[in-house]
Amino acid sequence: MRERVLAVLAGAAALAAVAVPTASAATVTVSTSAQLASALAAAAPGTTIQLAADTTFTGNFKAANSGTATSRITLTGQRSAVVKATGGRTIELTGSYWTLSGFTITGGQKGLMALGVHNTLVDGVKVTGIGHEGIHFQYTSTDNVVQNSEVTDTGREYAGYGEGIYFGSAVSNWPGGTPDRSDRNKAIGNKIGPDVRAESIDIKEGTTGGEIRGNTFDGTGQTGEHYADSWIDAKGNGYLITGNKGSKVYVHDATYGAFEIHVQLDGWGRDNTFSNNIADVQSPYAYGFYVAKTGQGTKICGNNTVTNAKGFANVAPASGC
Repeated sequence: MRERVLAVLAGAAALAAVAVPTASAATVTVSTSAQLASALAAAAPGTTIQLAADTTFTGNFKAANSGTATSRITLTGQRSAVVKATGGRTIELTGSYWTLSGFTITGGQKGLMALGVHNTLVDGVKVTGIGHEGIHFQYTSTDNVVQNSEVTDTGREYAGYGEGIYFGSAVSNWPGGTPDRSDRNKAIGNKIGPDVRAESIDIKEGTTGGEIRGNTFDGTGQTGEHYADSWIDAKGNGYLITGNKGSKVYVHDATYGAFEIHVQLDGWGRDNTFSNNIADVQSPYAYGFYVAKTGQGTKICGNNTVTNAKGFANVAPASGC
């Protein structure tokens, strides 16, 4: 009898060991909104949350836990997996070391709002049908990458706030008046537009050292509201903006340029480099590049290409780049 009891206990222990996955190998497949909310709340380093295909997950979802540099948290799904809100923030990310890939984000006032996060990768996500901005990293969010993604149909509630990708915060929204140092963020190989009603990419004062590379901008549907009259509005410092291609900007006699560099605050809007970009402006009023204040170290390289515009730039091309 003693031997039989021991055998049963041993078998139960073995079954329990098999049923409990390790954190580094946990994959959770979700097919309801409640399951998604629970999986996000329980996510730990190494967790992969797999969204079921052909499924809509409705709600305002929060991802607050963090992965690590060697064990990220992943939220992934096919394009037919749709995360949808009817207001507020569709996905609010406050955890770091996340990978978000493949699925669709729609509805809500904000699409993906990331606050104080680091080393996040947004890869191949589609964001569409958003009240304000599509993807926003702010409040000292650093070293994040948005790549191979698509943003369309933003600014449904207020066109002037309908940016595609947004790094940092306007000086009027700096916490305690301290710069929002959302530094070293990158946007690479994304398709932004049509019907992105504000800027395709807005780079705010207070941010430094990012990269905008290889993106495609379609300005069809841009409104010009709230000064939204360019594909990129660069107000940060030390950005490399290269290899991007755009067509059509908002047409108005007050339009300045497809790529714009502004100084919202002394010390910002400096030392940015624009190289190998292609701008089919399609406006007789706008330059390819418009520098609002000279002598700030920004370089508009001669290897950029501008067509169907008022001119190449309102400044002479830089030498040595």
